[in-house]
Amino acid sequence: GRAARPAATRSCGEGRSRARAGPRREAAGEGDGRSYGLPGLAQLRSRESYVLCYDPRSRGALWVIERLNRDTLRGASDRAACAFREDDSVHEYHRATNADYRGSGFDRGHLAAAANHRWSQKAMGDTFYLSNVAPQDPHLNQNAWNNLEKYSRSLARNNKNVYVCTGPLFLPRMEADGKMYVKYQVIGKNNVAVPTHFFKVLILEKESGEIELRSYVMPNSPVDENIPLERFLVPIESIERASGLLFVPNILKKTNNLKAITAGSKH
Repeated sequence: GRAARPAATRSCGEGRSRARAGPRREAAGEGDGRSYGLPGLAQLRSRESYVLCYDPRSRGALWVIERLNRDTLRGASDRAACAFREDDSVHEYHRATNADYRGSGFDRGHLAAAANHRWSQKAMGDTFYLSNVAPQDPHLNQNAWNNLEKYSRSLARNNKNVYVCTGPLFLPRMEADGKMYVKYQVIGKNNVAVPTHFFKVLILEKESGEIELRSYVMPNSPVDENIPLERFLVPIESIERASGLLFVPNILKKTNNLKAITAGSKH
């Protein structure tokens, strides 16, 4: 009889016919690509003063949410005892450092503001992680944006709770060729993304049980601090569409008593 060919010389067709018998059945979950782990997942950080969702690509937060009320604003916490620091819970490839900001021309702008958390030194200190910071125009940070933070605190003194969600936006702009582009600067050796705009969504929980929504967008550029804050009110839908986030559906799961304040509303 004819000798069998060595395995190395089998034809492709023979290899395929053998393969039709099918591979060993994988245990549940092993056959869908997870054997060596998933390369990325939503990165949530729960701190003393806020919850944050981190975006490793931009080296900053997608959003930061905090709860303010009369109690969180009271206390003896000292900002001078706090220092900006790297978030070592983020992989070193994906985190910002103080060196990235040095000489950049941008402030280290808090998303959850330090002054919102006087109730605890640790809570205030947690706002100084660079994961809770974005490159912010100094004039904006120290003037109009600061005014919006102060206004948020004033609302917290006059309502049961105010939930504040803050984050960056990277908005498209039409260029000279008539096409729309999303363009933004990066700073430092870690390429920390500089947002084109910032949003702040305020969810007011009133003593009456009514929920009031105020949503603001400011450009990451000098803004005249004398412009009334209501000029920066935008429909919440515009933030939801631009950010990829949703606020209203979550609120409506809790209550139907929702009032959205927009520019020109009586409030």
